[in-house]
Amino acid sequence: MREKEHIITALAGFRRKNKFSYSVFQERGLHPSDDELCSGLQALLNDCSDQLIVAVNSGVDEKKLAKILKSNLSNIDAANYDTEERELICDYFYELSQIVVVDIKSDLNNWLYGVILGTLLKITSILKRSDKALYTLEQSCTGCKIPLKTAILSRNKGIPDHSWHVIRCNNCDEYNLLSVGEGVSEYRFENYQSIEALPKSAYTKDEACVRLEQIRYFRKR
Repeated sequence: MREKEHIITALAGFRRKNKFSYSVFQERGLHPSDDELCSGLQALLNDCSDQLIVAVNSGVDEKKLAKILKSNLSNIDAANYDTEERELICDYFYELSQIVVVDIKSDLNNWLYGVILGTLLKITSILKRSDKALYTLEQSCTGCKIPLKTAILSRNKGIPDHSWHVIRCNNCDEYNLLSVGEGVSEYRFENYQSIEALPKSAYTKDEACVRLEQIRYFRKR
């Protein structure tokens, strides 16, 4: 029940977000797309999130959730968008898939690159080291309370925990402080973005918390 509430909270947060704001394009180093195009995509993604909220509330299984995502993705004609726009669309569908915990990476590859190239990329990825997580760290967002997830991909003894990370929740944009712990050699952010790394050689936890509050104050103004 608790997990269901977290999923619905995250989907509602995704829906509220201005997914094609000037700052979104600026962070990716891109010029903003046409307003009409952005409004249309915003509406399509919001409709998809609404469908997922209804489905999650109804208790449907992973296959039906994946079908909703794939159906909405297929309704978007990739030929109408440039490469950067297609990548942004894929990022948002991937974010939705992460929220509802279904795997549509192959479908996203095929939509982004075309079936032939998408298949080749899938074959190539199989030859590479698996990025399957050993386990997942979770800490509650101080804003919306959903679990912020860090996938631990590999560990090695003797590796120190070098940094505090100031991170931003994808759901509510709240800033949080993260430490992955010792012995972690590779990890992946799941539902948040890293904003700033603070070396532990230069920052105590109290000093890192002060920096966190500075970022909260200045970036939310």
